[in-house]
Amino acid sequence: MLKVRVLIADDHGVVAGGLRSLVGAEPDMEVIAIAENGRDAVRLSLQSQPDVVVMDHEMPELNGTEATREIRSRCRETRVIVLSMHSDTVHIRRAMQAGASGYLAKKSAAEEVVNAIRAVHGGRRYISTRLADPLLSELVGGSAGDPLAKLSQRERQVLQLLAEGYSMSEIGRKLSLSPKTVGTYRWRMKEKLALRDIAGLVKFAIREGVTPLD
Repeated sequence: MLKVRVLIADDHGVVAGGLRSLVGAEPDMEVIAIAENGRDAVRLSLQSQPDVVVMDHEMPELNGTEATREIRSRCRETRVIVLSMHSDTVHIRRAMQAGASGYLAKKSAAEEVVNAIRAVHGGRRYISTRLADPLLSELVGGSAGDPLAKLSQRERQVLQLLAEGYSMSEIGRKLSLSPKTVGTYRWRMKEKLALRDIAGLVKFAIREGVTPLD
């Protein structure tokens, strides 16, 4: 039987040792290396090509998110599970965007770590059960933490046209508004987003995907 080859990356010896014992006790898994910092995690992943990396988020020299990004870009078949003390959706999103396949709260039960390894090795994603509810709440709510939610639908329409280079009068014609009203929307957007000028609005629109880069 081929075993799931696991690399553990954690700078706390006691935690790393506990994870090693936990994973090693599973008949279908083996620990092939332990990394004490993020750079070592990348180096050892390149050397040993593990199936799964269990990565502490708070790693010295190179944090877990950035180490994950490096590993996923250079070891395409390796899956990464991030273990973190952070339970907010911002950190979960960043880890997933960096290429992580799983995200677990550090207080997760031992069984959940093992289940997560099997899940990501099988090509699935895994989010700690204690983190799933707030993440789902954000998805259902749609606007939590979203800076675009500060703007009204009409303001977003004006923002896109501004970012695409249309003049005040052109925007007015497209949206059946007077140039003065367009100016009012522009002022409101700057106030809501704490931006000083049109350039700031354009950068914001591109960053948030309101308008394409090209």
